[in-house]
Amino acid sequence: MTALGFLYPGHSAEDDYPRIEQLLGSDIRVHLVHTDIGEDAHRVDALLEMGAPARLAAGVQELRHAGADAVVWACTSGSFVHGWEGAHEQVRTLAQAAGMPASSTSFAFVHAVREVGAGRVAVGATYPEDVARLFVDFLGAAGIEVTGVRSSGIITAAEVGTWGEAEVFALARAADAPDAQAVLLPDTALHTAAHIPALEKELGKPVLTANQVTVWEALRLADRRVNAPRLGALFTREPIVQV
Repeated sequence: MTALGFLYPGHSAEDDYPRIEQLLGSDIRVHLVHTDIGEDAHRVDALLEMGAPARLAAGVQELRHAGADAVVWACTSGSFVHGWEGAHEQVRTLAQAAGMPASSTSFAFVHAVREVGAGRVAVGATYPEDVARLFVDFLGAAGIEVTGVRSSGIITAAEVGTWGEAEVFALARAADAPDAQAVLLPDTALHTAAHIPALEKELGKPVLTANQVTVWEALRLADRRVNAPRLGALFTREPIVQV
């Protein structure tokens, strides 16, 4: 059995994780620990505090007790807001605290984009425009070209968590562009696990969503390969194992 550990901020779309575990259909176990979100705000100062080392370290003991093989900070904005170098330092500190391989959803997007072979991507962000632009900068630091970004201007994760299928599809459609080779939906507060194949069928390209890539990243860290087409194109390829 492979046990995957996730630190998830607050309560919004955490039910994506047991759904993904079920869709993986193998001996994969998902262990999710909720971290203290602090102020629920897609605002730079609040996001920096949300991903502070003490907040993340508070959850790692429970994951160790669960026998997790790897841990991912399941928050995109709470990682890319630190910038490319700061996000690396965040992950290094988390790995030291947890005593296991670690990553974050922001790096999960970078690795997943490379895995599906996309050089140019479109971004559909729930965040305010200034926060969405920080994600674009993060992708740019990884050498990923962003064809455009659609910002929904939502301040709280709680509001994002209320979105259903109609809102998710509308965001993806609005973000897509003809020259984009993949569409990215970067908020882990957004319910997407049930919609990925239908999104990809409609848009005709890979769709990478936050909770999807977060689980894929944990599998990559644990050196597991799982074929699960109901989780989209990303799960129909063998992940690249990076040392």
